[in-house]
Amino acid sequence: MHMTNRALNILFWAAPFLVILLLTAPLLAGLLGVAAPALGYFPTLGGLELTWDHLHKAMHVPGFWHSVHLSIWIGLATTLISFVIVVGFFAAFWDAPIFGKITRFISPLMSVPHAAAAFGFAFLFAPSGWLIRILSPWATGFDRPPDWLIINDPLGYALLAGLVLKEVPFLFLMCLTAASQINVDQRLKLARTLGYGRIWAWLTVVMPALYRQIRLPIFAVIAFSSSVVDVALILGPNLPPSLPVQILRWMNDPDIEMRFVAAAGAVFQLAATLVALLIWRLLEMLCSYLMRQMQTKGMRHQNDQILRGLFSGTMLTLVLISMASLIILGIWSLAGYWRFPEALPRSMNFSRWMENAPYFWGPTFNAIQIGIVATLISVGQTLICLENECRHNIRLTQKALRLIYLPLIVPQIAFISGISILLVRYGLDGSFWPVALMHVVFVFPYTYLALEASFHDLDPRYMQTAAALGKSQNRIFFQIKLPMLLRPILTALALGFAISVAQYLPTLLIGAGRVPTITTEAVALASGGDRRLIGIYALVQTLLPAVGFALALALPKLLYPNKIYFAKQREA
Repeated sequence: MHMTNRALNILFWAAPFLVILLLTAPLLAGLLGVAAPALGYFPTLGGLELTWDHLHKAMHVPGFWHSVHLSIWIGLATTLISFVIVVGFFAAFWDAPIFGKITRFISPLMSVPHAAAAFGFAFLFAPSGWLIRILSPWATGFDRPPDWLIINDPLGYALLAGLVLKEVPFLFLMCLTAASQINVDQRLKLARTLGYGRIWAWLTVVMPALYRQIRLPIFAVIAFSSSVVDVALILGPNLPPSLPVQILRWMNDPDIEMRFVAAAGAVFQLAATLVALLIWRLLEMLCSYLMRQMQTKGMRHQNDQILRGLFSGTMLTLVLISMASLIILGIWSLAGYWRFPEALPRSMNFSRWMENAPYFWGPTFNAIQIGIVATLISVGQTLICLENECRHNIRLTQKALRLIYLPLIVPQIAFISGISILLVRYGLDGSFWPVALMHVVFVFPYTYLALEASFHDLDPRYMQTAAALGKSQNRIFFQIKLPMLLRPILTALALGFAISVAQYLPTLLIGAGRVPTITTEAVALASGGDRRLIGIYALVQTLLPAVGFALALALPKLLYPNKIYFAKQREA
């Protein structure tokens, strides 16, 4: 027993260092694995001398600079629109009944994978999509699909809209978590007593403190939106594509020489994301200056009814579009004969599900295996790190929060491609464990953020009482803290599993195409025209996280029907 306690104590002490190593080592190795081939050095492929030729060749590929511009514009526009919608809704309806109702809808939407949401959006808004079918021919006069380039448009508006649908729930939940730490109600009460309008009161006294809490998640949104691959393959332009899609094409080119160009493209992608982050930083400074100028003039902006109506209508529209996107995936997966412009198919059955079950079961099982392993490792690391913080009075969030977000802020294509090159070099690509461990890099930040507040909000009197009765720190952790945190832990497990299932690029590149999951198979179908098959795969991809969250809600009640496990707020 003494040896076991000693080993646990060593584990708790070493946990933060192991996490930092886990997050930074793949990142640094990946960036090195990209930078060296970009400069011509990759002995396995015959590159033995440093040269600028591959960077020069990438820059002169037709449409290259349009791809770079597209990545920057999509990253900034997605973040700006999502941020304004979320903050505007918070400011207008923080203490209103509609806020709680929208929150109940937003939370499940967070678990929908990006690829599934993109397919649903395409099925809804395509020229032959459900929306035009419902309006035809009585409202539009169309008896055949119009020749409109809505999906895959050259300026990326469909890609932008699809990303906004997914980033709004993410920023909503990040703002909700941050708002619980800054006494929003007291701040608003003070501002309202001074005559400030509802929205202006929020922007004046709440937003400065809130923004400091959500700045890193916003940077993560910029990085993801500017370098996303799976959604861009489904909704983005094709000629030329966005830069990350172009890089992926170069990596899959039969000409080995294009691997060097792909590495050069990854360097440009990193630079494009840094430019987007710099522009956002300049926008921060501009908005801060304008806010100070308006505040010094004593403005109250009490008449904000129009803005409140605009934000409520926008948020409600986004929720309805997201729900309709999921519904249309289900309809297409069951559809029989369905000609345009009929609003519903003439028949619906499970025949396509039965025919394709042998084909999607293998990728689904792989996704479940990888998700379970990555999530268990991530949640275990999270709990050990949080316990270490309590024992040694060190807050990881204060010391190394930037390291937690680093894999989310650095574009995936910029370092995962480098890791894949290194794995190929040493013959480690295309196997289960490298894929699972790479998923941990992206799952851990979410599980940590999901559990941190609940862990630190545990009432310390329970632990003090147990210590007074002679319980060791290890026994207090396993017998008191973990049972009390059952519900948050299950929620973190469900969230981590959802994040893992949605990973496309890490699975594709690290697995070298030999570890297929339901996500990689679904995105591969994007180039085909079988909407029924796409609907099946996208729906299975959506159901996996939904089952995880359902289990997280049901298990505590099933296992302990007479007890309530929750993390209480500290009492004075």
